[in-house]
Amino acid sequence: MIQKHYFTTFQNHSQSLVKKKFIFVNMKIENITCIGAGYVGGPTMAVIALKCPEIKVTVVDLNKERIDLWNDEDLSKLPIYEPGLADIVKQTRGKNLFFSTEIDKSIKQSEMIFISVNTPTKTYGEGKGQASDLKFIELCARQIAKSAESDKIVVEKSTLPVRTAEVITKILKSSKKGLNFEILSNPEFLAEGTAITDLLYADRVLIGGDSTQNGQKSIKALVDIYKNWISDEKILTTNVWSSELSKLVANAFLAQRVSSINSISALCEKSGADIDEVAKAIGMDSRIGSKFLKSSVGFGGSCFQKDILNLVYISKSLGLTEVSEYWHQVIKMNDYQKNRFSSIIIKSLFNTVSDKKITLLGWSFKKDTNDTRESAAIYIADKLIENKALVSIYDPKVSEKQIYNDINYLKTRSSSDNKKHLNVHKNVYDACENSHAIAILTEWDEFTKLDWGKIFSTVVSPAKVFDGRNLLDNQKLEKIGFEVFSIGK
Repeated sequence: MIQKHYFTTFQNHSQSLVKKKFIFVNMKIENITCIGAGYVGGPTMAVIALKCPEIKVTVVDLNKERIDLWNDEDLSKLPIYEPGLADIVKQTRGKNLFFSTEIDKSIKQSEMIFISVNTPTKTYGEGKGQASDLKFIELCARQIAKSAESDKIVVEKSTLPVRTAEVITKILKSSKKGLNFEILSNPEFLAEGTAITDLLYADRVLIGGDSTQNGQKSIKALVDIYKNWISDEKILTTNVWSSELSKLVANAFLAQRVSSINSISALCEKSGADIDEVAKAIGMDSRIGSKFLKSSVGFGGSCFQKDILNLVYISKSLGLTEVSEYWHQVIKMNDYQKNRFSSIIIKSLFNTVSDKKITLLGWSFKKDTNDTRESAAIYIADKLIENKALVSIYDPKVSEKQIYNDINYLKTRSSSDNKKHLNVHKNVYDACENSHAIAILTEWDEFTKLDWGKIFSTVVSPAKVFDGRNLLDNQKLEKIGFEVFSIGK
């Protein structure tokens, strides 16, 4: 149950709800620290600085190289690419937005501290492959406990498992300094590529906190920040556990839709149906809606897979086997789609890609971002290289260093072996030259504007295009002479 500006609490975590309404006491925030200068922390704090010029906002990170990029005079060098972000940084940096590696100092000076660090899926020990690794969250909590000299409001901004706030609270209260720490959950609902728009025109802002008077004062303090640009009715407050779980469930529902439509794309290819026509037909049903029904080579990014696996692990640990298996199927379908696409490329090239040049256009997991985490391109490239293909990559925003880091991270082969089979190009036409096949893996707008006639004159016949995003005009390409495969057609 959600209320606006008051709170429903659980007594002894039972099912009986007790409503309590508190009078909020004004708590003025003059200094904010955000620990973590990544894809969430950087844009979020930039927007808060823009909309709250009276608040000093400092983003801190241990990674000096990343902080240096945030401070670089050349805004094109920002470590994160998001449309509109550079302009906001230009307006606020050095005025009330700062980037620093001085974490202790910033913690001491701030009344409110956001934790926005990475929470990857565990690769070791209990919960390996499913549970979130909370070591960075724990380190942040211990750093705050060590450095704080006054009461703090600590805000969870990272995507976290349910009841992580309890862990943070225990660590902070063990500091023995007699300080009061209030923990709030304020999950982000940002889509990379539209993060600035999502922040400025949010569908909702969710804030979870404690039902105590201090907890309610803390909620009010964060509500007042967002009210500088978000309307009252879009600010929702819940208990901490509901807020934490809502983030996981939101991503799980969105990913479920992607996997659902991708499962139907395979059926369309076999039956002669067109996935775009099917998606349009069902999307016009008001009970379903049209969003997230775009079939593709598979979803990626930092959130969907990680959050679903977390939900799978939580369900399993609570004995909810059927619930766990249900959500795990969403991940399995996504893996199936990536593997299926790779197999189609290989089979179409007479069942061998050994020493054949395959060009992948796009490496980021979606357009308008340089984030490559869990990108379908990584796994497709890996499978092609495993089959001895010579893979060429072009992406307008992802660096060569990042691409090699991604493929080496899988540890399928040695880095030197990867180097022999993978080449990164800065020019899209160079990447396509002498290719046996070209695959579209990211829906960058520029790929629709390429001179495909020019590309056709440089590739190996029969010329093949595999459109993993249903981005291109098939008829136009076929008239040029390409053989075209599109998902679900």
